[in-house]
Amino acid sequence: MRRGIWALVVLLFLVLLSGCQEKVTPEERLAEYVKHWNKAEFAEMYSNYLNKETKNTFNTEDFVDRQEKLYGDLGIKDVEVSYKKTSKDKEWDVEKPATFPIQVKMETIAGPVEFEHKITLVNETREDSENWYVEWNPSFIFPELAKGDAIRIQTSKSLRGEILDRNGLPIAINGTGYEIGIVPEKLTDENNKVKLADLLGISTETIDKQLNQGWVKPNLFVPVGYVAKSNTELLDQIAQLAGVTRMDTAMREYPYGEALSHLSGYIGDITGEQLEKWAKEGYTESDTVGRQGLELLLEKRLRGTDGTRIYIDKAVEGIEPITIADKPAVHGETVRLTIDAELQKLTYDSMKGEAGTSAAVNPETGETLALVSSPGFNPTEFMLGMSGDKLKELSENPLNPLFNRFKTSYAPGSAIKPVTAAIGLAAGTLNPAEGRTINGETWQKDASWGDYRVTRVHPEAPNPIDLNKAMVYSDNIYFAQEALDMGREQLVEGLTGYGFGEEIPFAYGMKTSQISNEGTISSEGQLADTSFGQGQMLTNILHLASMYEVFLNDGTMYKPTLFLDEEKAQVWKEGLVNAEQATTLRTSMRNVVVDGFAQAANLPNVPLAGKTGTAELKAAGEEGGKQNGFFVTYNSEDPQFILAMMIESVEDNDGSAYVAERVSNIFKYDY
Repeated sequence: MRRGIWALVVLLFLVLLSGCQEKVTPEERLAEYVKHWNKAEFAEMYSNYLNKETKNTFNTEDFVDRQEKLYGDLGIKDVEVSYKKTSKDKEWDVEKPATFPIQVKMETIAGPVEFEHKITLVNETREDSENWYVEWNPSFIFPELAKGDAIRIQTSKSLRGEILDRNGLPIAINGTGYEIGIVPEKLTDENNKVKLADLLGISTETIDKQLNQGWVKPNLFVPVGYVAKSNTELLDQIAQLAGVTRMDTAMREYPYGEALSHLSGYIGDITGEQLEKWAKEGYTESDTVGRQGLELLLEKRLRGTDGTRIYIDKAVEGIEPITIADKPAVHGETVRLTIDAELQKLTYDSMKGEAGTSAAVNPETGETLALVSSPGFNPTEFMLGMSGDKLKELSENPLNPLFNRFKTSYAPGSAIKPVTAAIGLAAGTLNPAEGRTINGETWQKDASWGDYRVTRVHPEAPNPIDLNKAMVYSDNIYFAQEALDMGREQLVEGLTGYGFGEEIPFAYGMKTSQISNEGTISSEGQLADTSFGQGQMLTNILHLASMYEVFLNDGTMYKPTLFLDEEKAQVWKEGLVNAEQATTLRTSMRNVVVDGFAQAANLPNVPLAGKTGTAELKAAGEEGGKQNGFFVTYNSEDPQFILAMMIESVEDNDGSAYVAERVSNIFKYDY
């Protein structure tokens, strides 16, 4: 009897205790639900927070799997769900639904999405316990979404930006080419397949693989390769093959081909290294990117951003699709260069495929008008995918067409003599009117020089040798003696003032010009050699052209620019010579052409002025050897541009006079 009484007492106590405990409010349940929602914990939301009716209507695949997939496909992130809180003393009726206004924000691949909604919780008893549960339907994913509707993604392709010259002429543009293919039923001669493979630089196995795809039918066009529309010779050969045809297709075009190849570069499939580097910026393994030259340098500016539209495809027939978010495609930037493409082509053609480099600058602005590396290559061949045999052929070509010569530096030879003279004039150690008596072909200061002697090419030059004669006859002994009077420190300081040893302030990375390997001059012999551009001196071709601005601008050299939107006439160096000294140097450089050994450049209608140079490239004690020829020139009456050209291996071709002839051809044309 007593045990029964005690059991009744305990039961009454538990009932009383449960009655005293506060029940969970719908707002508290909503707060928990929203917390899980913001973390995309859909399984938890489905299991513990949805009401019975919702679960009867939507299974876990409808709720959990679908939302997880949508978050991945639509790139949904940064989800922020909030609701309007009620007052603390709010009383809730378990017999009535509790409704709250909510706000949903998120980011998607098509941009931000934001909407307001109302969410309802109902009180339900489960396993003898009451609680509030959410009434859910697909409109909580997107308001316009209903059961049976489909969410679609539509992509609009962006266009890669184009590269144009200063006059708007195309350097790298979005043009067209041809997709080459086979119509199987018309390919009656198997030999044509072999011929086509050979012409396209692919294997017959590659063609067979394309023809054996599941979708292929006898009358359908089956693509097997691509050809640029500029490759008319190849297109004509392909046109002779029965069963082979072509279709227009979008294709990057490089209208100036080899002439601008090292500058423009080319595009191609993204490399593994590039993908690893740029993956965080949205690049994928299917992207086409810049692989060399400006296409690579300007990749971030040229790259477009594809557009994306997220929309609901309604299950009810006749209702138009509803757009959820729409990010339009953004095309890449069009970049205008300071380069004059016609001058570039004229310069390249004048070099006739010989190994060398050229640069042209506007002396009034520092703008780069031409930047040539010869020989070049066909950018389109690299873009479309070059065969191993063709790549081997280019790589083994002794002229090395894949080597970019305008980026590197070379011994300038006598082309540097106007700079040496300018340094002496500015330092006051060189008197242009004072002549030196120089006899013989070679000279050394004294016996301390051992076997080293300075050699001049024209010992017939009449004494006395002043600055003008030294320039006209390109007298190495004169410049060596002036350098000795000047001293090592003065010459090094002077050359440093012209930018030697300093990074060239140019958008396209160039090799720094150097006085020597160490940046110093360690002996009198090296001092002599350096004065006429030998020894360890190396100069970049663009820098060399820019240095000649000093003689036209009375001592000022501008930073070389490459992009048309860059500030013009940015002073790089100034005060290097005064107006009188500049006039003296200009006069001598005109006389180099009129009276000296650049007669090929002595044109009847274009008064050129400049300086030739021949750099000896041989080991110490070696006789003969390779020679690189230079000529730097401008129209002395109308100096629209300074042009510097270097051609390799001119030792058997009349030396620098040959280069002067190549350059003079450029000035014969009104480009």
